[in-house]
Amino acid sequence: MFLGALVDTGVPLKVLEKGLKALDIKGYRLREQQVIRNSLRATKVDVDIQKGFTKPLSLAAIKKTLTNSRLPDLIRTQALQTFQLIAEAEGTVHGKSPENVHFHEVGVIDSLVDIVGTLLGIAHLNVTTVSCSPINLGAGTISTAHGLLPVPGPAVAQMAQGISVFSTGPALEMTTPTGMALIRTLSQNCKTLPPLIPQTIGYGAGTADPRGWPNVLRLFLGQEESESSVKLERIIQLETNIDDMNPQLYDQVMAQLFEAGALDVTLTPTMMKRNRPGTIVSVVAWPKDLQALTRILLSETSTLGVRIQELERAIVSRRIQSVRVPNGSVQVKIADLGHGQVKITPEYRDCVALAKRTKQPVQTIMDLARQAYANSTVASTRKTAKPKARTRR
Repeated sequence: MFLGALVDTGVPLKVLEKGLKALDIKGYRLREQQVIRNSLRATKVDVDIQKGFTKPLSLAAIKKTLTNSRLPDLIRTQALQTFQLIAEAEGTVHGKSPENVHFHEVGVIDSLVDIVGTLLGIAHLNVTTVSCSPINLGAGTISTAHGLLPVPGPAVAQMAQGISVFSTGPALEMTTPTGMALIRTLSQNCKTLPPLIPQTIGYGAGTADPRGWPNVLRLFLGQEESESSVKLERIIQLETNIDDMNPQLYDQVMAQLFEAGALDVTLTPTMMKRNRPGTIVSVVAWPKDLQALTRILLSETSTLGVRIQELERAIVSRRIQSVRVPNGSVQVKIADLGHGQVKITPEYRDCVALAKRTKQPVQTIMDLARQAYANSTVASTRKTAKPKARTRR
């Protein structure tokens, strides 16, 4: 359905076929057709498997295939992340480590083509931000290699943590592990349609064609509204209270959380039961990093539980610029507040390093950095200003 929606939006099938050759796998072909799903026209892309692998592949084998491929670095990284998510989810629900999970149920070639093809299509469209609506997981049961399982499948349910989901429509699996993993890899938020200017709308068809229900994936390709400098995005916040841990360990815990994708980590002193002094550990992150961050909190601290809530935050666009100051240079962060207003924040570590080297107060270096940026802005404005026309008499 992802491939169909991308092709329907304007990605030529030949572009996907050419890009997938970098995987260096054979035994399949892509086939495109136009179909009707409950009166809606949609594009269906089938991955026809002519000859599959002789045995299931482990996560290590798939990683080797992707690592040895000629895919662009970003596509390779995203594909590795997507398969890692699936393996972690399958391993959790079946009591295995991700390394012992084997990809066989949905077909290894089919999964590789679906995932890498989708990532290639997104890159071809030059998409920079992906947002998804709340996910319909479906209902009923599905027949798998592990027997009859409820919908959503256990792996899908595992990956759905921190994402807005619902269940409606016919008794049908609406979201597969591959689809959910791609959402977690690609999407920055999961909410109703954000403000944007649509340019193209594509429909990707699924194989099932239930009566009275359009089994399609709709893709809006457009530009974000630029009237406001404030951008809204969905994040998650993980919190836990701890009153029985050596405080020396927090340094390593925070380092691991940031390495696993945390956007921010804070420690807040508090009073807990029996008048014990404690610490509230708060982690702000993208929904896709929920599992990894929860695992760190549970394994690296003494806590036995983590509170999770989905939040929406407003941020302004920002950029980094280097400015020259006496005896060196400092990076400054420029935040766009709209209407020509900006907020300038010198990079603290740069200022500290330069202050030590020049034997000056840190505050002096920060003031010099702000002044240097202001001077560079004035100079740039003068340089680009058009000279006034002169009238000869």
